[in-house]
Amino acid sequence: MKCAPKKRKSAREDITERVEKILNERGSKALEAARNEILQEKIECEEAREALTYFMTQYWHDVFGPALLSLACEAVGGDPDITTPIAIPMTLISGAIDIHDDIIDQSKNKGLRPTVLGKFGKDIALLAGDALLFKGFKLLYEAVEKGIPAEKVTAILDIIKKTFFELGDAEALELRFRGRIDVTPEEYLYVVRKKAADVEAHTHISAIFGGGSKEEIEALREYGRLLGMMMILRDDLLDMIDFDEAVHRFKKESLPLPILYAQQNLEIKPVLTSILQKKLMRKKDAKAILSTTEKAGGIDCFKKMMQELASNACESINLLRCNQQYLKLLTKSVILPLDEWRNLAISTFEQVP
Repeated sequence: MKCAPKKRKSAREDITERVEKILNERGSKALEAARNEILQEKIECEEAREALTYFMTQYWHDVFGPALLSLACEAVGGDPDITTPIAIPMTLISGAIDIHDDIIDQSKNKGLRPTVLGKFGKDIALLAGDALLFKGFKLLYEAVEKGIPAEKVTAILDIIKKTFFELGDAEALELRFRGRIDVTPEEYLYVVRKKAADVEAHTHISAIFGGGSKEEIEALREYGRLLGMMMILRDDLLDMIDFDEAVHRFKKESLPLPILYAQQNLEIKPVLTSILQKKLMRKKDAKAILSTTEKAGGIDCFKKMMQELASNACESINLLRCNQQYLKLLTKSVILPLDEWRNLAISTFEQVP
C-alpha cells in the first residue's frame, strides 16, 4: 500500500518554524531563569503571589527579547552567551511593561487568555507589574556591575532610562487618540515609532555588549526600532480580525492603522465614521468596519507600509559582520503572513451574523 505523499510546507510555515526554533534555542534559558528569580521571592499576600505565578508560568512566554539580545550580540562578532545575565532582568522589565499597558488599555483578555488585569483586577495587576519592574531593575544593576567596563555600564543604564521615558511619552500621546476618528496615519506612526523604543533598546544594548563599532551599533539601533514598529503594526491587523478584540480596540484604544488609511478615502469616510461613532458596538459592526476598510484600500496601504519598514530594516543591517541572515529572517517572519491575514480577514466577513 502506497503512502500518501507528504504535504510540502509553505514558505510561511517553513520560515515560522525556523524562527520559532531559533527563538526557543536562544531565549528559553533566560526566560526560565527570569521565572525562577521572581517566583523565589517571599510574598505573603496569596492573591499577589498567584498573580505573579500566573503571569510568569501561564501567560508570559516571551523568548523573543532574550533571543534578540543573543542574535544582535552575535551579529557584531560578540559571544551571544554573555547576554544571558542582562536578558533575565530585561525579560522581567518587559513583562512589567506588558502588565501596565493592559491596565492603561483596560485589556482584560488577550486572545483566549485573561490578562493579569482581567483575572486579578486593577490593584493586584498594578502591584504585580511593580514587583516585576523593581526586581528587574535590581537584577539589571547587578548584571551590568559584574565585570563590565564603567563606560558600558553608564551607556546601558542611560539607554534604559531614555527607553522608559520614551515609552511613557508614547503612552501619554496615544491616550489623546482615544475616541478620535480624525487621527492621521502620520500622527499614529509617529507614536508607534516611539513605542518601539523597547525593541531598539534590546538591539542597542546588545550591540554595545558585543563590542560593535559605532556604525554597527547605530545600524542595530535603527533595525530594532523598525522591527519594533512592524511588530506593533502587525497587531493592528490581527486586532481587526479578532472581532472581540476589535470592539474593545475601537472603544477603548486608538484606531488601528488600516482604518486610519481608509479614513483618507473621502468617499468611504462617512460610512466608517457613522459606524465608529456608535455608542453600542457589536461584532457585526466590527465586521462592517473591516469590510469597509478593505474596500477603501486601507489594508493595501497598510501592507505597503509594512513592506517599506521591512525593506528599510533589512537594508540597515547590511554592514553587520556576522549572521545578519538571522535578523533578516526575523523581519521576514513578521511580514510574510500579511497576505494570508488579509485573506483571512476577507473570509471572516461571512462568519459573523
